[in-house]
Amino acid sequence: MRRILVVDDDPHVCHAIRAWLQRYAFRVSIADGSSEGLAALDHSTFDLMIVDIFMPEMRGFESIRIFHDHAPTVPLIAISGYAFSGPESLGSDFLQMANRLGATRCLRKPFRPTTLLAIIDQCLSEAGPHRRYFATADVPSEQSGTWARVEVMGAKRAGRFGLGH
Repeated sequence: MRRILVVDDDPHVCHAIRAWLQRYAFRVSIADGSSEGLAALDHSTFDLMIVDIFMPEMRGFESIRIFHDHAPTVPLIAISGYAFSGPESLGSDFLQMANRLGATRCLRKPFRPTTLLAIIDQCLSEAGPHRRYFATADVPSEQSGTWARVEVMGAKRAGRFGLGH
């Protein structure tokens, strides 16, 4: 079972992400800020991190750099409602900066659960290139021994995460 750390100062975002990802057999730990998130990294191992860029104890992109430095081999998805909401050219600069500081992918809040699942799938697939994890995956068919395409069920019912910043 894949382990994901979610670090966001908005408890609603944390709990929504955890509830959705648990449906897909992920073990999700949540931290309500950077110090709690760093402590979690000290005591557990994770396959992926989802980290809010702007948290009270951090100054902007500092959170990405610190979490990436703490666990450089763990894919990091940077999320924010502020950083990527500006004009198109500004948003592009923010994305480039987030990537330079260690983010594997960036995601603007609010986002659809299916979008998050697809990005997690990309990150985990790149970390382990011979395996896809969900969203759409090729899996062996038990009856014929061939591969079949399987898609996430319930995607049309999906709402949005991340009403806050």
